[in-house]
Amino acid sequence: MKKTFFSTCLSVMMVMMAAVAVTCVTSCTEEKFHVNGEIANAKDSVLYFEHNGLQGFTRLDSVILDESGTFSFSGDRVPNPEFYRLRIAGQIINIAIDSIETVTVKATYPQMATDYEVKGSYENEKIKELALRQIRLQTQCQEFAATAEMSVDSTRAALNRIVEQYKEDICKNYIYKEPMKAYAYFALFQYITINNYSSLIFNPRENPKDIKVFGAVATSWDTYYPDSERGQNLHNIAIEGMKDQRIMRSQNEGTIQLDASGLSETGVIDLPLMDNHGKIRHLTELKGKVVLLNFHAFASDGSSQFIMRLRDIYNKYHAQGLEIYQVSLDENEHFWKTQTAALPWISVYDDGGNSQAYLAPVTTTPVFYLINRDNTIVKNPEQIKDLDSEIQALL
Repeated sequence: MKKTFFSTCLSVMMVMMAAVAVTCVTSCTEEKFHVNGEIANAKDSVLYFEHNGLQGFTRLDSVILDESGTFSFSGDRVPNPEFYRLRIAGQIINIAIDSIETVTVKATYPQMATDYEVKGSYENEKIKELALRQIRLQTQCQEFAATAEMSVDSTRAALNRIVEQYKEDICKNYIYKEPMKAYAYFALFQYITINNYSSLIFNPRENPKDIKVFGAVATSWDTYYPDSERGQNLHNIAIEGMKDQRIMRSQNEGTIQLDASGLSETGVIDLPLMDNHGKIRHLTELKGKVVLLNFHAFASDGSSQFIMRLRDIYNKYHAQGLEIYQVSLDENEHFWKTQTAALPWISVYDDGGNSQAYLAPVTTTPVFYLINRDNTIVKNPEQIKDLDSEIQALL
């Protein structure tokens, strides 16, 4: 009996160990992402798999392709979307990876940058669309620049119009449509080369509208991928763009330049906006207080009821350290002044929408953000579920 009992226990232990081993193998497999497929007509070519990081490209792996052209690369799970590329010489296929997915690519060399298909990834289908549209834009601009019988200035203006039309389409159908997606991030860094001169299509340093585009994706990434390095990088780019725009505006207007260092890199907008008493107000001057940042249009339906509710919140928490910084998006400045004359909190006017450059564009109001005593945005509109309890938690 003892022998039988021992044999039974041993068998159970072996089954348990086998189950643990299977679980371990499965778990290890699940913690990897995979990029595989085949490149036709590329026998003996070296296919590189590279990481497209914030500091540049890093070679992760490579393979010499055989007659079949098959390849398979893998990497550790990524906490938020990351970007990679498949490359043979100058032919490149961009790949976005989110977590542990498997992406399958089939292409034909030597035109694999345009002659390829991708399966198993909605994101990468969109990236392919963007890549092909970028190539078409560049071809259109190059052909126009080569054949246009106009002055240099007229040609440049015409090219700018072509690019602006492209940007409007990309914003509407890609970036603003799903700003939390990897392909929206990818679209921000497209560029074109004309007459051996390369330039970014979206350039926050030169175009104030582009600051808002970067800000929209940055804010969305804050919600879906909090504390991600790429999200913070987008914020920093938007901030630097705002600094440059302020400097250029001061120079063009011949005014005294405000100190660009006043732009905070802590997650808070600090554009100078005029309040309803004619004073320039900064968000950063409120450090040490909990700030309810509110975007509102006083001409909108239900505004009176909303202001009454906001008064209740202000009266309830102001003595404990709450301040309200309310940004009016009304078209009529005089109307805004009359509506805010008796309000006890900070009310500023932003007819140009500059205050939203660091945030997602406000399409409906009211919109709230919460800023802690360290002067950092800690809650965006998507994260605020119960305004009272969120404020109490910060006080």
